[in-house]
Amino acid sequence: MKSVGSFLAGCRWRSAALVPLALGCFEPKAFSQTNGSWALPRTNLLVYRNSKGRVLPVKNKSDWLKRRAEILKACENVMGVLPGNEKRCPLDMRIQQESEHGTYILRSITYASEPNSRTPAFLLIPKTALHSPHKLPAVLALHPTDMQYGNRVVVEQLRDSYRAYGRDLAEREYVVLAPAYPLMAGYQPDLKALGYSSGTMKAIWDNMRGLDLLEALPFVRRGRFGAIGHSLGGHNGIYTAVFDQRITVVVSSCGFDSYLDYKDGDIRGWTSDRYLPRLLDYRNRLEEIPFDFHELIGALAPRGVFINAPLGDSNFKSQSVDAIVKAAAPIYRLYGVGENLHVEHPDCGHEFPPEMRELAYRSLDSALK
Repeated sequence: MKSVGSFLAGCRWRSAALVPLALGCFEPKAFSQTNGSWALPRTNLLVYRNSKGRVLPVKNKSDWLKRRAEILKACENVMGVLPGNEKRCPLDMRIQQESEHGTYILRSITYASEPNSRTPAFLLIPKTALHSPHKLPAVLALHPTDMQYGNRVVVEQLRDSYRAYGRDLAEREYVVLAPAYPLMAGYQPDLKALGYSSGTMKAIWDNMRGLDLLEALPFVRRGRFGAIGHSLGGHNGIYTAVFDQRITVVVSSCGFDSYLDYKDGDIRGWTSDRYLPRLLDYRNRLEEIPFDFHELIGALAPRGVFINAPLGDSNFKSQSVDAIVKAAAPIYRLYGVGENLHVEHPDCGHEFPPEMRELAYRSLDSALK
């Protein structure tokens, strides 16, 4: 299998400057009024807290995994706790509708992501999968914010500003699952009744159960999946991959910047029920948010990450993305795979232009085919 970086060798791309961080340097991020302790710095991932609470330099992968575990706990403090076996149930996939589209079949389905909750999704199956003994790679195609169409926008060309990348990938012989996002368009689960603190965690669980569904299909290659998404889908994929290492490559288009930089410090866009309502508690003390994308991108290592961060994105600042990549890069170098973390800066707005999509698709090909 080729590395994610190998296909980019002959292409135009620019990564953020990768500057080594001093192992022993530690400046606390902020003192948290929530848990009464100093948070580790978001910009220096090469420190961790040992079992006695002492902050030490990361010297090896074992040390880093202690820091990574703390990052996941911090995520759960805001998102809510990741569900466990108590929410697993038979997937009971039901096909609502099926249609043929050239080289692939499109199925509108639902699956039981947990008791008393069915997740709607589109399943795109290349026709070759049904007539070949060879198993095909599979991806989650996670949709951007669209209150009218929801997940339809990744399988139909309904918006001029971005392409139906789920359809594109089916035509490239990927099995594609495109689940709906909670509290968007026609998918309206009762988060409180289901025990969730955020729509983000419900989406993570729905996506993880979607991976279970893909693994159960006889024509899908198990154990290694991709996730691709634009805007909302761009950070939905990151969040899911942080918690589920079956995702071995992530494509995030216009998906994030630092919570501190978002809208010049106006965090409210992140705080509706469908996203991360607990972030509103930090609106006047953003430095105390217990995790940020510096740590999340680092937590994806050593897996492949392709980031599309346009220079003119009005939602997420490209300079902030560069700072995040700079902070996460030492973890990729710790694993000896610095080439697996890439960022592109096309000169456009909040878009996923054709040349970026092609690079993204090739990154999936390199990791999964």
